[in-house]
Amino acid sequence: MAVYVDAAIWKWAGHRWCHLMADDTDELHRFAAALGVKRSSYQGPPKTSAPHYDITGFERDRAVRLGAIECSREEIVAIFRRVRVPNGKARS
Repeated sequence: MAVYVDAAIWKWAGHRWCHLMADDTDELHRFAAALGVKRSSYQGPPKTSAPHYDITGFERDRAVRLGAIECSREEIVAIFRRVRVPNGKARS
């Protein structure tokens, strides 16, 4: 199994942010814990259909050092589509 990060390009609250995703949700949680990211930062069903964490650029650098695979925007979208939970997103 693998863990992935895209580029930290989204600006919010004085930081640049990116997505941390994995082939398996349990692996995602284990990796995030090893990275020191709080479980409360997790975003998954029903809030969003693809399990992920939003992490800062600083956390991204550490994630890459821990073995996360760097991905382009197109690659992370493909991963999003692969790991998403069908009908997992809550309706407005």
